[in-house]
Amino acid sequence: MHLTTYRIVYPEGDVQEIEHNLRVNQLVDLNGYPLIPPLQTTRMIVFRVYKMHTRSSRGEDIIDYHLELVTRPELEALSGL
Repeated sequence: MHLTTYRIVYPEGDVQEIEHNLRVNQLVDLNGYPLIPPLQTTRMIVFRVYKMHTRSSRGEDIIDYHLELVTRPELEALSGL
């Protein structure tokens, strides 16, 4: 049996396991759930997946999605408000 673990890595270095895979440049919320523009509000914390790293060992793959914080001007452009 082969196990795949997905994790998000916040800019501060904290790590959280998630149950789904992501893509580079995808927008996610604080818990790693994908967001689809246009956003309903600019009053939220939004991250962008900027790098993906896979580590393989016997019987397990660990995929780390590194996040960067989306700035306020970018959020306003994505909100369509």
